[in-house]
Amino acid sequence: MRIPLSDDNGHQYRDLNGNGVLDPYEDTRLSPEERTEDLLGRLSLAEKAGLMFQTVIEVGPDGDLVETAGRISKSPTSEVVTGKHLNHFNVHQIATARQAATWNNNLQELAETTPHGIPVTISTDPRHAFVDNAGVAFSAGPFSQWPEGLGLAALDDLDAVRRFADVARQEYVAVGIRAALHPQIDLATEPRWGRQAQTMGHDADRVSEFTAAYLEGFQGASLSSTSVACTTKHFPGGGPQKDGEDAHFPYGREQVYPGGMFDYHLKPFREAIARGTAAMMPYYGMPIDLTVGGEKIEEVGFGFSRQIVTGLLREELGYDGVVVTDWELVNDNHVGEQVLPARAWGVESLTPSQRLAKIIDAGCDQFGGEECTDLLVDLVENGEVSEARLDESVRRLLLVKFRLGLFDDPFVDVDAAERIVGRADFRRQGFEAQAESTTVLVNREATLPLASSIRVYSENVRPEQVSEWAQPVATPEQADVAVVRLLAPFEPRDDLFLEAWFHQGSLDFPPGLVHRLSRIAEHCPLVVVVTLDRPAILTPLVPFVSALVADYGSSDAAVLAALRGRIAPRGRLPIEIPRSMDAVRASRADVPGDTENPLFPVHFGLTI
Repeated sequence: MRIPLSDDNGHQYRDLNGNGVLDPYEDTRLSPEERTEDLLGRLSLAEKAGLMFQTVIEVGPDGDLVETAGRISKSPTSEVVTGKHLNHFNVHQIATARQAATWNNNLQELAETTPHGIPVTISTDPRHAFVDNAGVAFSAGPFSQWPEGLGLAALDDLDAVRRFADVARQEYVAVGIRAALHPQIDLATEPRWGRQAQTMGHDADRVSEFTAAYLEGFQGASLSSTSVACTTKHFPGGGPQKDGEDAHFPYGREQVYPGGMFDYHLKPFREAIARGTAAMMPYYGMPIDLTVGGEKIEEVGFGFSRQIVTGLLREELGYDGVVVTDWELVNDNHVGEQVLPARAWGVESLTPSQRLAKIIDAGCDQFGGEECTDLLVDLVENGEVSEARLDESVRRLLLVKFRLGLFDDPFVDVDAAERIVGRADFRRQGFEAQAESTTVLVNREATLPLASSIRVYSENVRPEQVSEWAQPVATPEQADVAVVRLLAPFEPRDDLFLEAWFHQGSLDFPPGLVHRLSRIAEHCPLVVVVTLDRPAILTPLVPFVSALVADYGSSDAAVLAALRGRIAPRGRLPIEIPRSMDAVRASRADVPGDTENPLFPVHFGLTI
C-alpha cells in the first residue's frame, strides 16, 4: 500500500518515516542539498551501508517481486530491500512494459516500509539494440530498437545521437528506470577488444561530441524528475586491453599503453565531467607500466586505485559525482556450475573485507554487483573505515535520488508505460537509424541499390523479408544476386561464466567460409553484409564480392531497406578495418588507427 499524502498547513508531503511530522527531507520546498543533509543525519549505519551497494534483482513474470534467488540475483527481493537496506538495483530481463512498470511500483511500495522510506533507483545496461549479453547489454524486447553504439557513431550525426538518447530516456522513465549504466565512451583502439559494440568508435574528438549529445538527451541540462541519471564508463578508458582480451576475465586483466596515449583516452571523460554526468564507473582493467604525471600507477584494477579515482578523477579533473565500481570486484560470482572469479585484479590475495576497504580508500562510492553490507558495517565498527567516510559517499548517492524527484513520486502509470514504450514513432526512428547507419564499403558496377522483382538467393536473412520485394530462389545458379549476412568472426569460449557471450580472439573468417562464398560469387553477383560488433578482416572477401556492407546491429528489414536504397545508407566507419591479423598484432593497443595500411580507414563509407 502506498504512503498517502499528508498535509502540513496547506503543504502536502509524503510521510516517509511515518512519524506524522513534515521532516526537512520530506519537504519539497527545500533544495536537494538541504534535504540530503537532513536525511543523512537520520540514517543508521546499516542504512548508510545499504546505500553503498548496487546489485541485480530480477522481475517476476507479472511484475511481482521475486522472493527467491534468481539466475543472476543472489537473494530474495525483500531480504535485500528491508533486511540489507539496499535501494539501488540493476534490472536484467524485461518482457513487457506493463511487467516492468508494475514491478517498479511493487518495488517502490516495498521500499516505503523501510525506516525512512528511501525510494529505489532502478538502473539498466543498454537495452535498445541487438546484443543480448547479461554482462554488457540486452536486446530491445518491448523497447524501440536502434543500432548499437558503433552504429550511432556511424551516423556521424549529433542530432541523431541526441534523438536516440531522448527516446530511450522517455521509455526508461515510463517504466521507472531512472539510471543508465551508460554511455560507454571507451575508445576502441584495440581491434580485437570484445566490448566495442556499445562504444562510439576510436576518434576521441568525435566521441567527446557524441558524449555531450548523449548526456543531453538522457539527463537534460541538469538532473530533474524527467531525467535518467547516466553512469559514464569505463574511466579512464577501457579500450587498450592487452591482445584485446576483456578484463571481465583473468586472462584479460592487463591494460597497456605502449603508444603513450593515456591522455587521449581521457578526452571523452573530460567532456562527460563538463556535461555533468551523474556517475562514473572505473573499468576492471589493471594498468601495466603506466606513469601519469610522473607518478607510477599501482598495478591494480582501476576501481582499487586511489591514484586514479581520487588523485586523477576527483582532484585533478574536479569530479564530485558518484563513482560506482564495475560489477563484482569483491566476491566470486557463482551461477550454477560456472564461476567467475572476483575481478580483484592485482589484489587477488586480499580478503573480501580488505578489498572493500581498498575500494573505499580509492574514492569509490558504491560497490557494483555486491550485497555484502555486513562486511562494510564490520569495517566501520572495527575502526578500519570511518563512518564519516561513508557519509561522503551516501551524501552523493542521496543527492542524485533527490534531484531525480524519487522521494516525491517514484511510481509510474502502468497504462502510460504501455503507450510510451515501443511507440510507433520511436520504432520508426530506430528502424531508420538502423538502415541509415549501414556502411557501404564496396559497390562494384553499381550493384547497389538492388532492383525490385529480381531473383535473390539469400543466407541468414529471413525469407519473408526477401519475398516482400523480390523472388527468393534456392540456389545461386538461379539468382540474379546473392545476399549473405555474416557476423564478425570470433573464437567461441565457454569455461567461465559470461565468457560464451563475449566475442574475442581472431578477427579472421574461417577459410572454408571464404571459399564457399567465392563459389557463390562465381554464379551471381554477391552482396555480403557483415555485422560489426568489432572489426573483421574483410580482405579475403574483397576480390570477389560485388558489394560489401557493414552494419552495427540492424534487422533484416532495415538492412534490405538500405541495400535497396529505400532508406539511403549513409554510415561511415567509426573504427578502421585492418588489412590482416598480422597488422593487428603489430599495432599498439592504445593508439587509434594504428594498423598498417588498413583495408578501410576510419570514417570511410560510400553513398549509393
